[in-house]
Amino acid sequence: MSRADDIFISNCKQILNEGFSTENERVRPKWSDGSFAYTMKSFCVVNRYDMSDEFPILTQRYINFSAALDEILWIWQKKSNNVHDLNSHIWDSWADESGSIGKAYGYQLGVKHKYKEGLFDQVDRVLYDLTNNPYSRRMLTNIFVHADLHEMNLYPCAYSVTFNITGKKLNAILNQRSQDMLVANGWNVCQYAALLAMMAAACGYEPGELVHVIADAHIYDRHIPIVEELIKRPTYPAPKLIIDPDVQNFYSFTTQNVRLSEYRYGPKITGIPVAV
Repeated sequence: MSRADDIFISNCKQILNEGFSTENERVRPKWSDGSFAYTMKSFCVVNRYDMSDEFPILTQRYINFSAALDEILWIWQKKSNNVHDLNSHIWDSWADESGSIGKAYGYQLGVKHKYKEGLFDQVDRVLYDLTNNPYSRRMLTNIFVHADLHEMNLYPCAYSVTFNITGKKLNAILNQRSQDMLVANGWNVCQYAALLAMMAAACGYEPGELVHVIADAHIYDRHIPIVEELIKRPTYPAPKLIIDPDVQNFYSFTTQNVRLSEYRYGPKITGIPVAV
């Protein structure tokens, strides 16, 4: 069993057995048939993944690592808010006729800000400090910008990452205000773990610990039978993350030179209903 499987199973059991039900409460999301989408939820779930031990990705089910990596590069490397720059259609529901999702996600990371050292966007500021001020306690990004929320087609769920160096290791804290455990947990964990590994490789560090803080970890009512079946499945050892050692610039990484080796997994889950 991979550590990611162990954590996911534990989280889901906690939510299902000890969580709070929002049934009959005032909730925003609805299913496609118009009925309200209620959840079982837990407050402030904190998970730790030591990447010096293994790469965190679920094995009970197939996770499309290449697509997850493409999305994180779309946000952090391309700093794009247009789905035409993405090689999948997962964001199409939130895009307008031009492909834009508004001033959300990559847009916020690409906005330049004035510092004593000059103009930087949020990603370049982190890369600069990792190289020049490695023991700074100010290395973080934040895309939940209140002044622009009215121009975002979707409020960011994973909204802040704090980076921190301990010796030769680069660590990170991912803050997430809300997470649909079935749809998004395995996806977000592996893509931010890959981001951490790429940032480390580009700046001369080893990947350390990824800490994932979820304010509202939930399982939707119509997902409960799927989750109950999923957490009973057999699991497999964690795969290895392979990064091309010749790539030493964060902006040079592609889905072709960051890959998984020996990834074994259970059957893919299809047809998951999504609440909007």
